[in-house]
Amino acid sequence: MFLVCLFFINILLVTYILYDDVIVLREIISMKLKVYYEDTDTGGVVYHSNYLNFCERARSEAFFKRGMTPVLSGGHFVARRLEADYIQSAKLGDELEVRTELVKMKAASFELSQNVYRESKKIFTLSITLAYITFEGKPQKIDADTKKLILSLFE
Repeated sequence: MFLVCLFFINILLVTYILYDDVIVLREIISMKLKVYYEDTDTGGVVYHSNYLNFCERARSEAFFKRGMTPVLSGGHFVARRLEADYIQSAKLGDELEVRTELVKMKAASFELSQNVYRESKKIFTLSITLAYITFEGKPQKIDADTKKLILSLFE
């Protein structure tokens, strides 16, 4: 499910989210990666779907760097809604950075903003809502421990 890629995680910026009607200060998670031949078409341009893969890797890496997996004991998160904006194309050999920001926590989902940069120029944006479901595929509320875990990924 995950492609092999060299990357580095750095905590980069600070933001805030609305959580239970309280503004909470959060850091933005950053993951760097290089575009490989497998990510591109024959012209060396990154396939449009691979930007989603890059963002998925960044979300998963937030768990992996803590010795965990995105599949939790009580369930897992699935994409419920997303909106993508392709601003410019990345090309073979480009060094990219995916910045992930927690925007909002709800009872059964949370929203992230993810931006892909080449150097300091934003080339792709993604707004994604992830819903918490049981292993049988039924929606469920995010329990207090899981909410705490998600918030801790951005500390």
